[in-house]
Amino acid sequence: MALDDKLDQVKGAIKENVGKLTDDKQMEAEGVVENTVAKVKDAANDIADDVKKAADDAKDAVEGAISGLKNALGNDDK
Repeated sequence: MALDDKLDQVKGAIKENVGKLTDDKQMEAEGVVENTVAKVKDAANDIADDVKKAADDAKDAVEGAISGLKNALGNDDK
């Protein structure tokens, strides 16, 4: 979780609660939106990290398979 996204979530939650306490519907709505946007950004960052890790794992697996085939065929050149 990115720190900026977490801080934006906190700011949104505070704004939402202040809006509730003061009966300011606009401030409450802005807080909900800010909090939600920060959560979506955080989720998108998590997905991007997961995709990158999966791609790196796939690359490593392919390189390992190629190396294994070269060794099995007696060709140690890379």
